[in-house]
Amino acid sequence: MMTGILIALAAGLASATMFASIISGALMSLVLFYLAPLPLMVAALGWGSATALIGGVIAALGLGFIFGFPYTAAFALTVALPAWWLGHLTLLARPVSSDPQLANLSPALDWYPTGRILAWTALFASITTISALLTLGTDADTITGALRRGLLRIMGTRGAPSGEADRVVDALVAIAPGAATIIAMMTLTLNLWLAAKITTTSGLMKRPWPDLRTTTLPGMILIALLVAVVLCFVGGLLAMVAQIVSSALLMAYAVTGFAVLHTVTQAFSGRAFVLGAAYAATLFIGWPLLGMISLGLADAVFGIRQAYWTRRGPPPMPTT
Repeated sequence: MMTGILIALAAGLASATMFASIISGALMSLVLFYLAPLPLMVAALGWGSATALIGGVIAALGLGFIFGFPYTAAFALTVALPAWWLGHLTLLARPVSSDPQLANLSPALDWYPTGRILAWTALFASITTISALLTLGTDADTITGALRRGLLRIMGTRGAPSGEADRVVDALVAIAPGAATIIAMMTLTLNLWLAAKITTTSGLMKRPWPDLRTTTLPGMILIALLVAVVLCFVGGLLAMVAQIVSSALLMAYAVTGFAVLHTVTQAFSGRAFVLGAAYAATLFIGWPLLGMISLGLADAVFGIRQAYWTRRGPPPMPTT
């Protein structure tokens, strides 16, 4: 019990310090800010979600005491809540057999699917971005105006911008909600993956490492994406929210697109080069991400991986 409390305190202190470092304005603080959920996620996966919950509450209250209530709300919503809930879901399992006697004889467990965890990650990325935009205003015009003024300050433009600069600013304002959502989605996914790697390497992870090639989003997610894309054209605040949700879900399908790529390249002699080039191109160029999104959507519609496994045999089951 005491060990769990100490771990919660340490994780909460580390996470709160990383979150608050953004106040310094240093470039390194941006990296620490995005990695703020990592200590709490490690605590959740290594010592249980209750440990992360205690650490998150302590950290949020401490930030509120030092910097004020807005920091408490921001930390709780964007860091503590996702870290606790995603850690809880990752360790969620049920016996494979419904027969109590067989369940006692066979410890095999059915773990919460990674695809559903990915869907929850997209939800949290959407909530984080929507909450951030609502701090700027409660209607689309106010939010757009605030974003525009902020971009003009960053660009160092005084007075009315020129025609070319005005078009650039308008374009950046239009893509800002989606870009912020993509960053939130990437950082949350990366934090959870790093936390799982850390706890697995240290022997603290109770769940066996899943075969990420089998990550599949629930079928309803595709319907939700279609609805969100349609709502992007209605205008106003609803369209802005729909853009955010669409961006998060498209990023989720990009992740499944990489899972498809890992699957279909298994027999390639130059598989390592192909995968390395795909990740590098996506990271440094950006536009290959559209290919991964398309691959993930194609798999959701046409079952590319299922067809591959039908021909080649199913992927190996993870050991428990």
